[in-house]
Amino acid sequence: MKKRQILELAFEVDKLTNSIENVQSGDSFPTEVSLLTLTELKRLTKKNGWQFNWANEMKIASRDVYKLTIPNNPNNIQGVVSLEVKPDHVFMHLIESAPFNIGKHKTYLGVPGNLVAFACKLSFQRGGEGYVSFLSKSKLIDHYEKSLGAVHFGSHLMVITTEAALKLTNKYF
Repeated sequence: MKKRQILELAFEVDKLTNSIENVQSGDSFPTEVSLLTLTELKRLTKKNGWQFNWANEMKIASRDVYKLTIPNNPNNIQGVVSLEVKPDHVFMHLIESAPFNIGKHKTYLGVPGNLVAFACKLSFQRGGEGYVSFLSKSKLIDHYEKSLGAVHFGSHLMVITTEAALKLTNKYF
């Protein structure tokens, strides 16, 4: 059996918004988070600008892959996150903004923050008291401490505690 590689996350929290915010107009749009379908998965390819192989994430039974969309535009996926519910927290394996939401010409701000807030909400719902953990690239540890209120637990492990999770879920939900 092939051993799975453990990924350290390297997402940028550009802005904590109340939802997602159009860069040009400043307008905010409500969002929905729901499970990614196999049909939708076919569009999340490297050819279409996505960086990760989301099909591999969907194959792992212990993980669920969620998409972020705007209600009146559900076919346009804004970002995706892979989460695993553990007995006492939620582990975030992978997170990615849509290609059009990355870089200096991005369409919307707040996508990563929205997805992380959803992970916190899921943790509250499943008895994890809002706790979310993930592995971070070394150079982004300070960024996650400042932007998400995450705590660095040594090596690459980051943890969002109940207090920080409440702030994130209250902002987005």
